[in-house]
Amino acid sequence: MNTTPSPVLFISALRWAATAAAMLAAGCANTPPTASAGASDTAASAAAAGSTTTTPPPPRPAGSSTAGQARTFSTQLATYTSVSFDAVPGWARDDFSESWPAFLGSCKVLTGRGAEWKDVCARALRVDSKNNSAIRAFFEQEFSAYQIRDDDRKPDGVVTGYFEPEIPGSRQYAAPFIYPVYGQPEDMLFADARKLPAGSGTVAARVEGRNVVVQTGLSTRDMGAPGLYALDLSAITRDTLDRKVRLRIEGKQLLPYYTREEIETKGAPNAKVLAFVSSATALYEMQIQGSGRIKLANGDIIRVAYAEQNGQPFRPTLAQAANGKPRSPVKVRGSSIELQLDDGDEDDDVGGPATGTIRTRGFTLAQPTASGAVLVPGRRTAGPVIGSGIKDPSYVFFKESPSPSGGPVGAFGVPLSAGRSIAVDPRSTPLGYPVFVSTRAPGTGAPMQRLTIAQDTGGAIRGAVRADYFFGNGQQAATNARRMKERGQLWILLPRGLAVATAAVSSAIRTRGGPAGAGLPQCLVPTEGVCVDD
Repeated sequence: MNTTPSPVLFISALRWAATAAAMLAAGCANTPPTASAGASDTAASAAAAGSTTTTPPPPRPAGSSTAGQARTFSTQLATYTSVSFDAVPGWARDDFSESWPAFLGSCKVLTGRGAEWKDVCARALRVDSKNNSAIRAFFEQEFSAYQIRDDDRKPDGVVTGYFEPEIPGSRQYAAPFIYPVYGQPEDMLFADARKLPAGSGTVAARVEGRNVVVQTGLSTRDMGAPGLYALDLSAITRDTLDRKVRLRIEGKQLLPYYTREEIETKGAPNAKVLAFVSSATALYEMQIQGSGRIKLANGDIIRVAYAEQNGQPFRPTLAQAANGKPRSPVKVRGSSIELQLDDGDEDDDVGGPATGTIRTRGFTLAQPTASGAVLVPGRRTAGPVIGSGIKDPSYVFFKESPSPSGGPVGAFGVPLSAGRSIAVDPRSTPLGYPVFVSTRAPGTGAPMQRLTIAQDTGGAIRGAVRADYFFGNGQQAATNARRMKERGQLWILLPRGLAVATAAVSSAIRTRGGPAGAGLPQCLVPTEGVCVDD
């Protein structure tokens, strides 16, 4: 992909930066956007219905960006522009009562993220959960809407879908149930990528419980000392979303945790087997979805949720079109793959054995050409161990979910709500936050405009204007999710008074495909557990 900025785009960026600087000098960047008459009328009617009046947020220190005051601000991945609620397409028509349970679920976690969220969620408990006007007014009073644009300042992105799959399985290892569903390995270690030295050299490190700590002031000559291990920095992947590097011990070395191929051909002796399933590709799809149900022969259901990942980048084998190009256009950024728009030219192709493809979370993947037995520690395999044939090095480990009903638990730690929960890239859209999505329904193309709550993420979900819509479970949910890949736009709702990314200034010139401006943060809200900034 050509990343050289055109002269026109570069001049446009300079003009935009100059305008932003002038706005800051004049105080415009700290002027709250004028509320529309429609929003004011709605707020007034809801107040009469029993909603509460908000308390003005405390003033922020000079130079900080504050939601509700700054008109625009940027991160390395995205730009956020303030808009009135009346300008959000479909805002006035949505049934907000459908989103309310998901929002209250997020509040259980968000109340620990600062005073703004604690106050907002406390006032939410006083809103009539059945009064659509009161709920709409609550969001208009408590939040400011910002449209998300990518680093090329484009508003359009990709909206896909996912679901909770159900596949047949067994607690016992016996053909055809020969593919293990692993729990989190006990030998997996973690290093904080932010605390690792720059460069690609080899450093000495100690293991403290499950954590790897680099020892400063030591050279390679010291690595023979007791308790010290050699860590080759050139071999690790640093840009995981949670900034954790997954490692294992081999002799006196700390190595990246096993790849999918290594797990399948060498086994995972330090991981508990939760169940066995009959299809390697069905297990792979469940790993990409992040949760699932395993149905036993007696009708019992084992519900599994995401527990961990091996730290390897998501690198699926993309199906090829007749012209030799991938059927799922993608952009590679670092070790991440970002799905690109293709205007839904595969709407009717949902993937499956008959097509030789796997359609999941917007990607059309090629099924493996050869698939065989995998090694399971303590089990005698029937036939040669050749692995599943799936080339993606990433591998997801699960845990049993105690909840037999409701939605699966997402990355934010709360159950997902079918139709109202989405998965996002938490660097640009922090988990737990309300996000209004404008897109089209799969199959029919009818407008699908509704308030959702960002409560999940995944290795396949990368990019600023990127949402993955949770459809629930069952065959219809699976069909809709596999078919869903549409153009869409996103508006994030930020609590008024919340400190966010640095305001756009003249030094933050953005060029098409080029690097972000100096000093821009990676994350919109660098909150531990939501998005960890460098």
